[in-house]
Amino acid sequence: MSTSIGLDSSETSATLRSDGRPVYDRGGTVCVIGAGASGLAAIKNLREHGFGVDCYERETSVGGAWNWRHDRSPVYASTHLISSKPSTEFPDFPMPDSWPDYPHHSQLLGYLERYAAHFDLLQYVWFGTEVIRVEPADGNRWDVTTRSTGGYGAERIQRYAAVVIANGHNWSPKIPAYEGLDEFRGQVMHASAYKDTTQLRGKRVLVIGAGNTGCDIAVEAAQQASKAWHSTRRGYWYVPKYVLGRPTDQVNAGLTRLPLGLRQWFAARTLRLTVGDLTRFGLPAPDHKIYETHPIANSQLVYYVGHGGISPVPDVARFRGNTVELTDGRTIDPELVVLATGYLPKFEFLDPSLLGGDPAGRPSLYLNAFPRRHPTLAVAGLLQADSGIFPLVHWQTVAIARRLRLQEAAPDRAAAFSARVDAGAGGRWSSAKVKESTRHWFEISHSDYLRELQTVLDDLETAK
Repeated sequence: MSTSIGLDSSETSATLRSDGRPVYDRGGTVCVIGAGASGLAAIKNLREHGFGVDCYERETSVGGAWNWRHDRSPVYASTHLISSKPSTEFPDFPMPDSWPDYPHHSQLLGYLERYAAHFDLLQYVWFGTEVIRVEPADGNRWDVTTRSTGGYGAERIQRYAAVVIANGHNWSPKIPAYEGLDEFRGQVMHASAYKDTTQLRGKRVLVIGAGNTGCDIAVEAAQQASKAWHSTRRGYWYVPKYVLGRPTDQVNAGLTRLPLGLRQWFAARTLRLTVGDLTRFGLPAPDHKIYETHPIANSQLVYYVGHGGISPVPDVARFRGNTVELTDGRTIDPELVVLATGYLPKFEFLDPSLLGGDPAGRPSLYLNAFPRRHPTLAVAGLLQADSGIFPLVHWQTVAIARRLRLQEAAPDRAAAFSARVDAGAGGRWSSAKVKESTRHWFEISHSDYLRELQTVLDDLETAK
């Protein structure tokens, strides 16, 4: 059977690997891991470029992070988009005009389900099947070992022409190593386990973390808990969801052609006029310029801080029995601590070196998608953008499909693109200087990213 990347092939043959295990050759078929938003976009765009696709999804339905019935979903009952509808929808599948500016997570799940049905994608998905190993094979091909989710049934190895990883990066909780945390007598949970306000009701709650999730939970604690503290390590820029009567990201989109310094000046001045000086409420001043981290999109946090519902406190120094000591020397006594401390990327099935992973686990990728030395391996959706992610993933997976097609259509051009990947891997794709922390590993400016991605799409355009 040919080892080139070609059109869909239903032929499957078994051979023996060097370890004596049978491997079933899927010819020119591409393996996609995950059927969330990024995986669905990858299936669609690979199919439109003529590839056969096998997608493996460990859950029993599509939606990934947006399906809160899934074990690994970080979604909670009140979750809404923090990017507005026009900047979030797929470019070839608009959201309904009747929807609000910031749809609820249940609407997003329905949207992804309709996307899958509209483009007839479900026939390519193996549900209840998890990928446990991805290993390089001869000829830039990949041996993918799967089994039923939960470890049931026999393992099966299939050989693919290429692999697209779309397993998400907001499901493996990052737990800080606080002194005394293991001995704390109160309840501690990561935000990934938070689902609704009944978990907060009537309790003294400390929320640690100033990301969008941490701010959302702090606001809900202000309404449901008997006492709510919100701990942050540094100052942040808090942005309302509406500015000048429009969703804030839509206003910002009109400024992207301005020089960075001018945009930063305009945004900081606008926030001074609309939000004001938050240090008078006890919140620390930002230790960075706006856009050097993504602003926190939350219209209610300042309201509840101003009304006394949330008590801002600094970082935690240590846990002691029933109490928590803060870095300013104060001691508080929460019954429940919610660690809204983010997530770390995790590719359990893959040797980290294949993605150029550093000792901390951060992959080194061009456009957060293409690894060095492996032209038939790609990652989709490893992005933290200052806009909605679906349009970015759409064009990213188009680029992945075109790059795979280029491998057989124009080897010389494929080699030139590989050189571009080598030179650009690890780039940040943001004109602002981004903070160096795990929270900001994959942070990009959507406008900077799309400009680079457009040049790639133009370069690869004839490879259809």
